[in-house]
Amino acid sequence: MAPARQVLWLSALLCLPPARCQPLRYSVAEEGERGSVVGNVAEDAGLAPAQLSARRARLASEDGRQHFRFERGTGRLVVAERLDREELCGQAGTCTLPVELLLADPLQFVRVEVAVEDVNDHSPVFPEEQVTLRILEMSNPGSRFPLEEARDLDVGSNSIQAYSIAPENEYFSISFGSHSAEDKDVELVLEKPLDREEQAEISFSLIAVDGGSPPRSGTTQIHIVILDVNDNAPIFTQKLYVGQVLENAPQGSVVVSVVATDQDAGPNGDITYEFSQAVGQSNSAFGIDPVSGEIKLTTPLDYEAAESHELSVRARDGGGLSAICKVLVEVVDVNDNAPELVVSSFSSSLPENALPGTVVALFAVRDRDAGANGQISCALEDQLSFSLRPAYKNYYELVTVSELDREETARYVLPVTAADAGSPPLTTTQTFTVAISDVNDNAPVFKETSYTMYVRENNVPTVLVGAVSAWDADVGPNAKVTYSLAPAQPAEQPPCSCLSINSENGHVFVLRPLDYEQVRRVEVWVMASDAGTPPLSANVTIRLVVVDENDNAPLVLYPAQGSSPASSELVPVSAEAGYLVTKVVAVDADSGQNSWLSYHLLRATEPGLFAVGAQSGEVRLRRPVTERDAVKQKLVVVVRDNGRPPLSATAALSALLLSDFSDVRVPHSSPATEDDDGSLTTYLIISLVCVSLLFVASAAAFITRKVCKRKELTPERVLYGPSNLPRVPADAAAAGTLPHAYCYEVSLTTGSGSSEFQFLKPILPSLSPQHRATGGGTDEELQFPHGPMAVEDTAPGDPGTLSAQHSHSLAFN
Repeated sequence: MAPARQVLWLSALLCLPPARCQPLRYSVAEEGERGSVVGNVAEDAGLAPAQLSARRARLASEDGRQHFRFERGTGRLVVAERLDREELCGQAGTCTLPVELLLADPLQFVRVEVAVEDVNDHSPVFPEEQVTLRILEMSNPGSRFPLEEARDLDVGSNSIQAYSIAPENEYFSISFGSHSAEDKDVELVLEKPLDREEQAEISFSLIAVDGGSPPRSGTTQIHIVILDVNDNAPIFTQKLYVGQVLENAPQGSVVVSVVATDQDAGPNGDITYEFSQAVGQSNSAFGIDPVSGEIKLTTPLDYEAAESHELSVRARDGGGLSAICKVLVEVVDVNDNAPELVVSSFSSSLPENALPGTVVALFAVRDRDAGANGQISCALEDQLSFSLRPAYKNYYELVTVSELDREETARYVLPVTAADAGSPPLTTTQTFTVAISDVNDNAPVFKETSYTMYVRENNVPTVLVGAVSAWDADVGPNAKVTYSLAPAQPAEQPPCSCLSINSENGHVFVLRPLDYEQVRRVEVWVMASDAGTPPLSANVTIRLVVVDENDNAPLVLYPAQGSSPASSELVPVSAEAGYLVTKVVAVDADSGQNSWLSYHLLRATEPGLFAVGAQSGEVRLRRPVTERDAVKQKLVVVVRDNGRPPLSATAALSALLLSDFSDVRVPHSSPATEDDDGSLTTYLIISLVCVSLLFVASAAAFITRKVCKRKELTPERVLYGPSNLPRVPADAAAAGTLPHAYCYEVSLTTGSGSSEFQFLKPILPSLSPQHRATGGGTDEELQFPHGPMAVEDTAPGDPGTLSAQHSHSLAFN
């Protein structure tokens, strides 16, 4: 029983779908052992062994059963299970099992057909162990009596080849002839006349022998009963009856009727019908009426299980004679099987950057029905991103046709419907659910285009001032946003060290106390980066505004405090009420209302004599001077800002009430000077005359220059004080802390030349760092509301003039 293997190789060309090519054909004997080699498919198909594993070679069969197994390592096709030709193909002349070798990357098909060769593994079997024949004694020699032939499930030369009788007798012989190539009859031939009186019964064995090597045989007992005269046997009107029935026909439906006649009369002419059981068949699906000969359905039929049924019907008369006919019942297919989808491969997850044409699934469709009922068409419901593409024969590919975007659609549900061409058509739907995996294709996006945060100066360290927030449309690590400080423009500058940001939640902290007078605004960039590969980022600007607090007291610029000797203001006793004595000038390094200054008279020798402008700081006479008023007046002016709580500073100044300037005396004059008073007076008169002439000329030139240059000068260019005065914040201009300058007129009388005095000579101390501005100027500059003011030194004894216009300068000695 060693299996014979024969390679019938007709074509070794490997074709790509949908091109046609001849399949590889092999043969294998049935009942072969598992693992038996059928043939080397890879070698015959021209495939290298290394390609088999790389291209994921595998087998696929139309019926879904795996009769064979493919070895990727060797490329051989081997038997995977026991093969029974009779079970697989029945009595068909040829038995071919088609399989397909599938290769991926690129997709390729190799069709293989394996012919299962029959072996002599079945013996002939008669339908009955004993057959009884009743033969009239009047039968003539040469009469033929049909017998039930034996059945052998093998085919070809392994089927029944001959019949014989044992033991041989003189009355009967066996005839195994053929009316057609497919229909052979076994008949018992009467060789000599029978004599019932001489021998009433005859028994012998009928042996059927097949053509196998070694041959197999089957035996049945023949029992001959010799009857008295009943010389006419039943005769069927047809040798073969053919009937058709729908596979969904109900039980009790008449399939076909058989008719036999007998020329005898009486009991010898009464005919009854019955099934003659054939080997390998089951008549349980049919029933026959013994009187009418109608064959009816007893159970439903299935076209897919058997396309036809072959029955054997015997007609027997009352005398024991009989005849046999064959009935072929053809089952007509109806559309009772829906199409089937067999998925070969499926990728349930797909990256969103997959290229158009990417294969998502490969599947085959089949229908067990025949004809139009088995013709299948596939369709994908309206879908813009996917489509179906025929691959090979009944295989289809589900492919992408456009770019995917997970942020737009994260999952696709793709129902594929297969419909046959029956009436009505049957359909089957297979749903493919494809999840779109994320790639990092979206940068973080801030919720605002810029952020402005506020912090009060002198803040506590690590104070939280706000938070930034960004979101990323991706998911997973691609959407995890971290925050960091980035250098502002220009890019080479590092980010401010006073700020910090929490990388996880975007909280912004001020790490150290800030001083509004040094830093008023900080601008940094925050970068939000995701965790993708490569990471994507976005920037946003954060403006940190420092809010001022009232932490700087006013600073008195004029009159200078702590100077030695102290300067005094000269007031003529003839001055009227409203006369401007002097002006207290103060600044505050704070801004806003914290720098709004107000002036108040705190103490005075004669409180009712002087009044101080609350906003301007101007010290004026409230009333005319009287003789009761002391010559030397002491005043203390308090300067207070508008903060909460307010801070203040005081300015001490003195004023001399003089009838004329000759009354001025130097506090520390020596006796020698008093003795020479007369000579000094002479020189002083001469000097005064010269100075007066010079003053008149200067005044005329000054007035002319003022008229010509008035339009060219602006209030912002008026200079006051020494060049080393600190710059005041611009907010002080709005507060009105430095009002307009005013003109002082000084007259010197005869005899005043021997006196020495200091007039309007401010000595300003250096400002502390908290009063210095953070503007563009140096620490030695002070910005006034109406522009910077400078002090120009003049020669000793020159009169100083403080103009009421902003365009003039003030000279001190």
